[in-house]
Amino acid sequence: MNKGFLAGAIALTSSWPGLAFSSPDDELAEIRRQMEALRKAYEERLQELEDRLQKAEESVRRNQAELENKKLEQQTAVETEQAGVPKGRAPVTSNRFNPAISVVLQGSLNSYSQDPDDYAVPGFQLGDEAGPAPEGFTLDETEIRASANVDHLFYAETTIGLHDGHDETEVEIEEAFIDPLALPAGFGGRFGRFYSGIGYLNKIHTHAWDFHDEPLAYRTFLGKQYGDDGIRLDWLAPTDLYLLIGGEAFAGKNFPAGDPDRTLGDVQSAYLKIGGDLGISHAWQAGLSGLWADANDREGRGHDHAGGGSTSTRFSGDSNLFVADFVWKWAPDGNPRQRNLKLQSEFFYREEDGDVLFSEDGAEALLNYDGDQKGWYAQAVYQFMPRWRFGLRYDWLNADNDLSVIDPGGFVDPDEALQESGLRNDGDPERWSAMFDWSPSEFSRLRLQYNRDESRPQNTDNQWSLQYIMSIGSHGAHEF
Repeated sequence: MNKGFLAGAIALTSSWPGLAFSSPDDELAEIRRQMEALRKAYEERLQELEDRLQKAEESVRRNQAELENKKLEQQTAVETEQAGVPKGRAPVTSNRFNPAISVVLQGSLNSYSQDPDDYAVPGFQLGDEAGPAPEGFTLDETEIRASANVDHLFYAETTIGLHDGHDETEVEIEEAFIDPLALPAGFGGRFGRFYSGIGYLNKIHTHAWDFHDEPLAYRTFLGKQYGDDGIRLDWLAPTDLYLLIGGEAFAGKNFPAGDPDRTLGDVQSAYLKIGGDLGISHAWQAGLSGLWADANDREGRGHDHAGGGSTSTRFSGDSNLFVADFVWKWAPDGNPRQRNLKLQSEFFYREEDGDVLFSEDGAEALLNYDGDQKGWYAQAVYQFMPRWRFGLRYDWLNADNDLSVIDPGGFVDPDEALQESGLRNDGDPERWSAMFDWSPSEFSRLRLQYNRDESRPQNTDNQWSLQYIMSIGSHGAHEF
């Protein structure tokens, strides 16, 4: 036999799995392993190209904006010179940059075992917007958003919100702010109307929340979300570890300050954010923040108590809130498309000291109020396969309030005013929530959620909601 032929046959059989040394099961396992490796390599390469494309598009937009701005300045200079106006005196009076416009449609079908109009949390004064969504079909926070670079110095954004209130559909300007683009040394700023940077969830618009409703702590301490007219200055450190330090001053028109006639500085806030990556599969962020409010005649949400009367409270005094937040994200090999897990928690502590004017069916009493309150929530959301997620959340509150009657006013029994005010301690409100959602694409989501709400004493509320979220138009990336 030819020795060369024999050597070639031996080499072939030793190098070809499945001919001599591999079973069919081994060959299938090897094929699957190679296919999985190719899939991972393809997804990593696709993500890399998407990141490069996004950066390239941003660069092109910036260059186009600068070019258009220069053309506009040159044209304006020619026009003003022809009109006889001295150079440098005429402002730019037109803007040729088309803004990015998006609409987020949100709505829900809600069912409760307790009357949502009677909603109250013992020990806490609630803002007007705090509480469950209206029962039945309702319009949630539907947003119309427009944003663009004004020029090379400023970026502007506004969000107009529409939602069903207690009696009618309400329209409000949620945010309308301007960011300067040329601040040096890592500094950033914002002025206008915007959501505060305190906590984690506060600055995130509702369509990007992982649950249909806000945590109980946000409902009681911030009236759902705190946004106001104000100014912000922050600094991003030039370090590998994400480090952001910022401060804000607000007019104090909204809860927890709540006086529409106040001026800038009645609410101040400060925050610290740190975060980073652990390997390629894990990322985290932690924060500490505080909000100091000078409340003047802050009106709480009125409700009907068990006796059938209508009540309301007005608080004047100091309200100091402190928040600690933590978020952990996991995605295998840094790719969240297939599976990912998000853990999120925040702890709130508030001190309030002042006077409360309590009224019930025309009778008024003046109360002295000194409250120490705390609350926290923790949630986990797991995407177990592409486009499908489920999540669990737990909420807990505690109020340690000292109350006394300064002037009983129209109340014959002073203790009745204390009891009906809703500020007496009555157990620890808590709630369990579970949600399941499906996102056919990044622009649509359907969510089913159940809450076992025990925030009202001796009245467990079984709450169901079926929510839709649909986005059209341009839409930027969400917060971490």
